[in-house]
Amino acid sequence: MLKAAIALMLIATVVSLFSGLFFLVKDEGHSNRLVTALTVRVVLAVITLGLITWGFFSGQLVSHAPW
Repeated sequence: MLKAAIALMLIATVVSLFSGLFFLVKDEGHSNRLVTALTVRVVLAVITLGLITWGFFSGQLVSHAPW
């Protein structure tokens, strides 16, 4: 469940990134939609990092790195 939430948040972050690119090209700087899209992207990224951190601390996510 946590991995699905993290994947969904990453997909939403990419969608927000491309919507910001679309608004950058389409609006040519005449509206605040670009700023809103990038703000949403930053918030989604922070939530994603929070979910990953919570997953490691709760034991739902584990690292198999050799170091």
